Amino acid sequence: MTTTISETVRTTIVDLLEARGQDTQIGDNESLFDSGRLDSVAAVNVLLTLESEFGVDLSDPDFDMSQIDTLQEISTLVSSQTA
Repeated sequence: MTTTISETVRTTIVDLLEARGQDTQIGDNESLFDSGRLDSVAAVNVLLTLESEFGVDLSDPDFDMSQIDTLQEISTLVSSQTA
């Protein structure tokens, strides 16, 4: 995982948390969606960012939303598709 990917993912998530009035302190393995910190609208924003910023192909029928519940999972997904 490159620093650029991690930083971009973190910045995107922190911006979403801030816009929703949530605490912006988030650990790499803390739940974002299952915990309720972010909702389905935020998930769409995350997915759009992954597609536009990193070219991640989310049309894979095996894609599961649980793959983007933590910063670490998002970064791993991006790294695996951009490698």
